[in-house]
Amino acid sequence: MNGSICLLAEPVQPADWMLFLGHFHPLVVHLPIGFLLIAGLLELDRITRRNTVSSHTITLILFWSAVSATLACVLGYLLSLGGEYEADTLVSHQWLGIGVAVFAWLAWAVKRENLGQKLPVVKRLYLPILSVAIVLLLAAGHQGGNLTHGSDYLTQYAPDPIRQLAGLSPAESVTPAKPITDVNQAMVYEQIISPILQSRCVQCHNADKSKGGLRLDNPEQITKGAKEGPVLVAGSGARSTLIKVCLLPEDDKHHMPPKGKSQLTDSQLALLTWWIDEGAPFTKKVAELTVSETVRPALASLETRQTVPNTASDKPDGPAADSPVLAMNVPAANPIVVAELKKMGLIVLPLSETKNQLEVSAVNVRSFTDAQAAELTKLGEQIVWLKLGETNLSDAGLAQIGKLKNLQKLHLEQTKVTDAGLKYLTDLTNLEYLNLYGTSITDAGLVQLSGLKSLKTVYLWQTKVTPSGIATLQKARPQLTIIGGINEQEVADFVKTTSPEEKKENE
Repeated sequence: MNGSICLLAEPVQPADWMLFLGHFHPLVVHLPIGFLLIAGLLELDRITRRNTVSSHTITLILFWSAVSATLACVLGYLLSLGGEYEADTLVSHQWLGIGVAVFAWLAWAVKRENLGQKLPVVKRLYLPILSVAIVLLLAAGHQGGNLTHGSDYLTQYAPDPIRQLAGLSPAESVTPAKPITDVNQAMVYEQIISPILQSRCVQCHNADKSKGGLRLDNPEQITKGAKEGPVLVAGSGARSTLIKVCLLPEDDKHHMPPKGKSQLTDSQLALLTWWIDEGAPFTKKVAELTVSETVRPALASLETRQTVPNTASDKPDGPAADSPVLAMNVPAANPIVVAELKKMGLIVLPLSETKNQLEVSAVNVRSFTDAQAAELTKLGEQIVWLKLGETNLSDAGLAQIGKLKNLQKLHLEQTKVTDAGLKYLTDLTNLEYLNLYGTSITDAGLVQLSGLKSLKTVYLWQTKVTPSGIATLQKARPQLTIIGGINEQEVADFVKTTSPEEKKENE
């Protein structure tokens, strides 16, 4: 929420139409910003360069600045009914925004020719009034930025001279975490868990903006939980709300982080779950906890890169740096075939500027069928990442997918594939990631997966596999990370018990 105003309201249950209109506040609020700054610049140009600017033009600009500022106030008030912002900052933002609207109307009224003719003395107040409106605008915008991004958003990476002028603490307080040279001696929360939360969750769950009444910026607030209670069940990641909302389908309105935000990577989700399974400690080292084979690869990878949020290697579902298939030299894709796939609605993207490997996604083609899957084999060498989740793909289509010999990552979540189709994947010697979430896979299908020697991560949430089947696969493949645990009933129970207020705040 940037710029003008959102009024502080008592906690109420707002109607959906109020929140709907309120979400237009960030859009409308940029209008008074532009209008007032343009008016100020035109007046400055008139004074300093003695240029003739039509008084009517400036009056018109001021009128629309006042109208848009007032509308931003109203929409901001509706947005504030969601009740997810820090109260003191919200009050300050409120009155600064009101001031912007009031002084914009005053500047317009004083600038009008009719009033100037009737009260010539008032014209002398015009420039001071306009100046106050602009100053209030800048202050309101700063407070709005604080509400949205946190109070240190502008100053987090400020150089020392600027920090000193602003009276801020030395830069050491915002220095990124150092690389982990020995993961066994790393502080679990401080060096592993906190950077994950900072990069994925804290923007919406901090001291200035606590969506759902939840803050994730320090141990005390994490333990406290949200309005509806704790989000951690120490000793059980699968029963913890913090993990459950991350495992819901991305299109689900309860999914966190919200769709469009940077999502948790497989490793990050595995590390969060492991931390909670180990009791969610805040002061222990890795060596003091039990490290299972499923999480060991994720921990080991931390020794090779910095635990700094939003690094290039921290992309959702990002490629493993040592994946041999990404270093292969493959011929360029036939542009005619690429054009045919795009005509079908598929997204075809290169993975790098120097290599010819491709990612193909059917995110916009939910009607994708087994017959269309045959077209993918024309790019059998180039397709490395394939996303066919939530399509009509079945076992017959997997027969074609199994011909993509360089496939490294395969999304099959919520498709019609069964155990019978997994046999077609046994020749995919480069397959490292397989998502079978929400399919009809059973323990019998897991036998096929044990033969995929390159497979590093498999998603089995809401499938028909049993704990014994997962245990058998884990025994056969100790290094395999298996993400699985809650079933459809548990997810349904979770959604059912979510309060109406929380549901609106999660939207």
